[in-house]
Amino acid sequence: MSKVFSSLVHERGYEPVKSGSGERLVGQPVRRTEDARLLCGMGRYVDDIELGDILHMSVYRSDKPYAKVLSINTEEAKALPGVYGVYTWQDIADQVKPAVAFSRMADYQSTVIYPLANGVVRYVGEPIAVILASSRYIAEDALNLLEVTLEPLTIEFDPIKASQPNAPLLHEDLTSNILVKRSFVKGEVDRAFESPHALIEAEFRFHRKTSVAMENRVYLADYEKSRGAIKLYTSSQVPGIIRDALAELLNMSGSQLSVTSPDVGGGFGGKTSLYPEEMIVCALAKKVQKSIKWTGDRLEDLISTSQAFDERIKARLAVDASGNILGLAAEVISDIGAYSIYPWTAGIEPVQIISFMPGPYRVPAYHGSVIAVTTPKAPTGPYRGVGRPTSTFVMERLMNMAAKKLGMDPVELRLKNMVRPEEFPYKTPSGIVWDKSAFTEGLVAAGEAFSYNERREYQSKARAEGRWVGIGVASYAELSGIGSKISASPGMPINTGTDTCIISLDSTGAITAAFGCAAHGQGHETTLAQVVADELGAKIQDIRVITGDSSAVPHGTGSYASRTAVLSSGAGILAAQELKSRMASMAAYLFNTSVEDLRFMNSSIEQLSASNSIDFSKLAKTVYSEMGRIPADHRLELTVTKTYDPIFGTTSSATHMVEVEVDPITFKVDIKRYVIAEDCGQMINPLIVDGQIRGAVAQGIGAALLEEVVYDEVGQVLTASLVDYAIPTALEIPDVKIVHMDIKAPNTLGGFRGVGEGGTIGAPAAIANAVTDALSSFGCEVNELPVTPERIFQLINKN
Repeated sequence: MSKVFSSLVHERGYEPVKSGSGERLVGQPVRRTEDARLLCGMGRYVDDIELGDILHMSVYRSDKPYAKVLSINTEEAKALPGVYGVYTWQDIADQVKPAVAFSRMADYQSTVIYPLANGVVRYVGEPIAVILASSRYIAEDALNLLEVTLEPLTIEFDPIKASQPNAPLLHEDLTSNILVKRSFVKGEVDRAFESPHALIEAEFRFHRKTSVAMENRVYLADYEKSRGAIKLYTSSQVPGIIRDALAELLNMSGSQLSVTSPDVGGGFGGKTSLYPEEMIVCALAKKVQKSIKWTGDRLEDLISTSQAFDERIKARLAVDASGNILGLAAEVISDIGAYSIYPWTAGIEPVQIISFMPGPYRVPAYHGSVIAVTTPKAPTGPYRGVGRPTSTFVMERLMNMAAKKLGMDPVELRLKNMVRPEEFPYKTPSGIVWDKSAFTEGLVAAGEAFSYNERREYQSKARAEGRWVGIGVASYAELSGIGSKISASPGMPINTGTDTCIISLDSTGAITAAFGCAAHGQGHETTLAQVVADELGAKIQDIRVITGDSSAVPHGTGSYASRTAVLSSGAGILAAQELKSRMASMAAYLFNTSVEDLRFMNSSIEQLSASNSIDFSKLAKTVYSEMGRIPADHRLELTVTKTYDPIFGTTSSATHMVEVEVDPITFKVDIKRYVIAEDCGQMINPLIVDGQIRGAVAQGIGAALLEEVVYDEVGQVLTASLVDYAIPTALEIPDVKIVHMDIKAPNTLGGFRGVGEGGTIGAPAAIANAVTDALSSFGCEVNELPVTPERIFQLINKN
């Protein structure tokens, strides 16, 4: 914290709620039930799972960005004691098909993703061959004994050049290197830009980054020889999607294949796709009829896990003399790497950039266009925020540039153009509908909590002393908990808009609730138990939540896109309500009363008009074991399956305000003050919500100031270790004050909205605006992220 002014005053920490005493748990800061094991080293991650008769796999990866595989000499590697075998694509082609990400989008070209290179490699890090050995160490040592000959091929590495009609093709079977084309046009765009009072034009660049989850990707294919079955343990966020994909690619029945994500050490979108290593361990388990394990290291993670944010944008904003937006136009070139990632396709991020570009503002005329270009780099895919960090960065920079040109305060300009409360539901130019959210209220609340006017006064005094102090603001809106009407990726033929809950009361009175989501640090075991406990009137300690297991529910696609609080909780509410109805019917029979005469509380059912009561365990014993107590025509099944579909989903929004100071000698950016006013609807657990927001802000700070995957001019990765790929530490993360608007979503069960991605969406834009403000005396505009000390130095020299 800065020593210049007093620290922000706000609550830190919460008193634990005493569960089971009858109070409502939703909205309460219940201590996370999973923390007892995760914080004490008792978590069970994939690499912790030990099986007998297991083979370890290592992967030989390409050191060339684009090359023909001329030969692979395996003899010396095979001769190493402990090596079981060496395998290339030709050795497993009869076991697994390559993956292809299909889409119904017009002008979309898919790419074939082979688990091992089929004659050609297209990025540094692409798998060419694998080795199976009795230990991981032997498997890694044997890699050095492989002799692989690659012949470099000519290709364009720059996406602008690669998008030209005469550019050499990265995929010979395609018509061009452009995999996706999409545009939105709404309103009289040409007229809006004819003669506006102020025209703002700029080019923006958001550099490539990666997720850097604490746990690298790890896969274990447990082969059951007696049935020819495979249970894949994976560090994935989407075990259901992986199961469905592998069942098709391996030509295996779902009864022979299951996928489980045990404890997962972070994902952030980087673990939502199907990876070659998942395909390989399963294909080899089938082939050799043994269990296969692969544990990735940090080098492999940095060069082969999906990346994101590699965007170039030209944008224009037209405003009138009063500051009203007249029109917006944006052209985006997205470098999506070597392949259209499965299952999300190459459109997952680029299309969302232009879809969300108008943000929370009234934009009467809009033209947004994007092309996604394939280049010989690691594929891009989902990353926390998916497109919205880039669209918010561009729009919020344009708003600040417009405010400067008009001589208007940037907060005032935003309030003038934001969708007002009476205008909801509001349809944006790209077709997105904001149902209702605290756009203007959040901006006002953030300003009050930030002490905006006072901080502006402080800034003036600091500048008079020669200090480089800046204040930035950014507002955004996003869809969360999207239902079946909106695919998580445009045109993708996979239902991502529902979740299923199977809830049961067993013969001991224990409640088990299984969901199709998959936890990787968010606290699902706690929040979903809170939701179910409230609906049933149960003690939270009586509820066991199961997630991350493809065999637990008929269909589930995992956790991503801020969906679990809405979809999984909604399914839990429906299932718990039906189970409660059945329990009430049988309890009413036992008490000879009506269901309206009953109250559920503390895992017990009480009769209001008499002193009768029965706890859940006794009711379960009566139903399951004491035949005759309840006649067959009154006896109901105590297992319920419900699926929830919010159809369209809902709107989440926030405003970020930040104060920074730039060191005039080192050009380091020091974040002094940070406030967020967010609307995530009815909070299930404020403690967990705050953790999600602060963690996302940390990642947003990384994107704004530090993190960048760097490729040189010939496609080599220069940031293949955490020495070169800088991520934020505790020293870079400020104290963050959070204001919860707590406005219930109008169209979701429970009034819940998603919150997991907001910090990564708002932080880069707010920090870019703050640094620009700090450097205003030099006339600098921060339109390229991350804004490192080197880039600040170059900006100042340029201006």
